[in-house]
Amino acid sequence: MTAPTGHVGRRSRALALVAGQADALLVSDRTNVYYLSGFSGSAGSLLLTAAGAVLVTDGRYGEQAGRECPGVEVVLDRSPDGGALRRAVADGAHRVAVEADCLTWAAHTALSGAVGADRLVATRGLVEQVRRSKDDDEVELLATACRMTEEALGGVLEWIRPGHTERQIAVRLERAMVDLGADAPAFDSIVAAGVNSALPHHRPGAAALRAGDLLKIDCGARFRGYHADLTRMFVIGAEPDSRQSEVHAAVAAAAAAARALVAPGVAVTVVDAAARRELGEWEPRFTHGLGHGVGLQIHEAPLLAARSADTMVRADVLTVEPGVYEPGFGGVRIEDTLLVTDAGARCLTTMTRDLIRLA
Repeated sequence: MTAPTGHVGRRSRALALVAGQADALLVSDRTNVYYLSGFSGSAGSLLLTAAGAVLVTDGRYGEQAGRECPGVEVVLDRSPDGGALRRAVADGAHRVAVEADCLTWAAHTALSGAVGADRLVATRGLVEQVRRSKDDDEVELLATACRMTEEALGGVLEWIRPGHTERQIAVRLERAMVDLGADAPAFDSIVAAGVNSALPHHRPGAAALRAGDLLKIDCGARFRGYHADLTRMFVIGAEPDSRQSEVHAAVAAAAAAARALVAPGVAVTVVDAAARRELGEWEPRFTHGLGHGVGLQIHEAPLLAARSADTMVRADVLTVEPGVYEPGFGGVRIEDTLLVTDAGARCLTTMTRDLIRLA
């Protein structure tokens, strides 16, 4: 049985990035190990050479690694990084690229002492560079996570009534995601009612919903390691008042302006600036970046912000999430997860962006 083509191709692209610098690549970051091999255990390092891939893990995960990583040699060692590095040297590697962001000073010192510091080549963000453009399998997993998120949220909206607390809604929502097949929530759900909606990252608590409250729900499901991210706005037990409608309309226009500019080769600052222009007088209340990449982590490259140097590339998956937050009144944020295609933005989240009355 051979390894999935996706993993083989990813490993080839990662190894190619160290060509001329090193003979091997030692991958220690757990997310990167999973991305390149499919191994989901909590202890494991992946060694990549021209001869193939070797996963080094401890005795707890030997059988699991064999199941999850077909086509990858599995070696048991209580020190995965050390075992992988020793294997590289034994196989004739003169220089080994390592993930500098993942190794502690103590770990680097130990590895240097074992094989010599001159054999180690520090890299930063190398596998993350490969991870950034999502392949077709990843896009489908992300789309599934988004569908689960929207189905779970849609079911919970039918239940919400004045008197329910933020915490009750968050718990019910996260349980619904898991019941639909999600691994877990992608992050702690944000359920913010009334004046709490003015807090961009409010933690749901005992606040009970009251008629006329704005309700902000920011949530996502994680499916087979891939994350969704969605924010929608609601009003409880009443029609939106003029101010709520005005702010929501401004944020919706900002989000639409940003989505319209999403395309390969476009600087993220251009997209961020378009959203801010559309907000007009409300722009000073937009207190965070426009968005972020999404994948095996809920926040990854690219960063969409006024001072970001990133440029969008084909097959980026990212969020667009402008918001306006006014203490004492509340806040509005509209967020979608998007795939960057040659034809522009493809929305993986499709739930209506209207300001909806609940109950």
